[in-house]
Amino acid sequence: MIRHAVLFKFKPDFPPADKAAWIEGLNRMDGNIPGLLKLTHGADVLQHRRSFDYAIVADFASAEDIEVYNTHPLHEPLKVYSFPNSEQIIAVDFPL
Repeated sequence: MIRHAVLFKFKPDFPPADKAAWIEGLNRMDGNIPGLLKLTHGADVLQHRRSFDYAIVADFASAEDIEVYNTHPLHEPLKVYSFPNSEQIIAVDFPL
């Protein structure tokens, strides 16, 4: 099993309606992408200087399943929101 964790540092002008659409899209992915076993996500609550704004944690059976997820039709539209509205995105994939 592989855990895929992604952290987002948003630009200050990320339009609230776009952020809401992005979060709705995240909610649609859970249980609807082959190989995606579990998806959790949420905004940072402590807001320390070192904090990122948002995290996604997704569990997959294999690394190949992450590749399916990365190009899945439910995931692709979310990139239109996340890439232009983020100052930084970091990810790590590690075995469980």
